[in-house]
Order: sequence, then structure tokens, then C-alpha cells
Amino acid sequence: MIMIQDDLKAAAARDAVKLVRDRQIVGLGSGSTCKIFIIELGRLVRNGLDITGVPTSKEIEALAGDNGIKTLAIDEVERIDIAVDGADEIDMRLNLIKGYGGALLREKIVASKADNFVIIADESKLVEKLGDRGIIPVEIKKNGCEQTLKELGRIGKAEIREKDGNFFVTDNGNLIADLKTRITDPSAMDKEIKSIEGVLETGLFISMADFAIIGTEKGVLHMGGHRKKTGVKA
Repeated sequence: MIMIQDDLKAAAARDAVKLVRDRQIVGLGSGSTCKIFIIELGRLVRNGLDITGVPTSKEIEALAGDNGIKTLAIDEVERIDIAVDGADEIDMRLNLIKGYGGALLREKIVASKADNFVIIADESKLVEKLGDRGIIPVEIKKNGCEQTLKELGRIGKAEIREKDGNFFVTDNGNLIADLKTRITDPSAMDKEIKSIEGVLETGLFISMADFAIIGTEKGVLHMGGHRKKTGVKA
């Protein structure tokens, strides 16, 4: 099953590389599928493709450099031609849950600057309703995190994410609270969580994705495309 899933991720990543054009600024998302995308993109760069990447994490910045892709920091660009990223959950309207890897804040900034925001994933990430399979990652400030966690607890069950016995710290020096709750209105939920003191960003990406490329056992599925400017039709 793992091998099949890896094949589906690779199929989506290879399809997404076809969207990238010479001299574009490309947002480089995080996650396993995006790592495949970056490696594939690096092959094109070595064959003469001239692009500049904007990575969403330190890990992705290093991977881009290893594959010959020159990069700029998020605050060094005002706009991005196309951003390609993964997702942890994708509904039929292309609303997303992201942040299981902990890079949601930078991912959302990159997505908001992109003319085209493209999601790549395998079919296991498709859901009928957001929240059906997991949690909402929420990036919060360290200072006052106890009170922030208490307020999040009024919405659902919230826990500070840990790694190797310590609190997980994001590239921005913040914490991640994993919130388990029932989502009836994703947009309203996003606003409610953001209204809490100490919350910096949520893993709810509502009405942001323009297009999705999904690797399935029946082939590559294209979803969306109503606002896409890259020329690929769903």
C-alpha cells in the first residue's frame, strides 16, 4: 500500500512540474509529495529551466538548494507566479487542512502571494468534509500558550504538539496546537479560532486553492481550474 501511495504522489508531482514556466517565481510547499515535485523540478533546472523558488520551510529550502534551485525568502517577493503545495485533507470545493508538518504559517503566506495556488496529493487526502480524518493544526505564540490552549479547549480538544518529548517548535519559533473538533462551517471555524488571543494562523485554507492534481489508481485527476491562469484545464 505504501509503494502504491508513493507512486500516486509521484504521478501528481510529475504532472505539476508541467505547469512551471521559464523565469517564474515558484512557491515550494512542504510535505512528501512536494519533495518529489522539487526533485523533479531540479532536473528541469539542470537542463536549463530558469526559475526562482520561494520555500515554505527550512527543510524545503535545503532540498531546493541540493537540487540546484535558487531561492528567495518569503519577505523578498511581493508576488509568486505559481505555488505548489500538498495538503492533509482536501474537500470537493478545494478547501484544505494543512499543517501536519508544522509549516502552515509560511505555507499560507506563500499561497496568499501566488497568482496560482496548486495542490498536489494522492487520493487518500480527499475527504467529504474537512476534519473527518484528523485535527486542525493551529500556530500559536509561546508566550501565554496556556491561556490560548484553554480558549481553544472551548472549541474542541486541543493539545500542544510534541516531538521527541519536547514541544514542537516551528521555523518561526512558535508552537503548534492540534485541535480536534467538529467542523460544520470551515470559514466560520477559521474566523473563530483566529479570534483567540495568541493564535497566529490556522491550518484551514479556505477558498485559496485554484487547482488540485490528485494521483489516483485510475490515473491523475484534475480538480478545479475556474481561476487558473496556467493553461491546464480540469
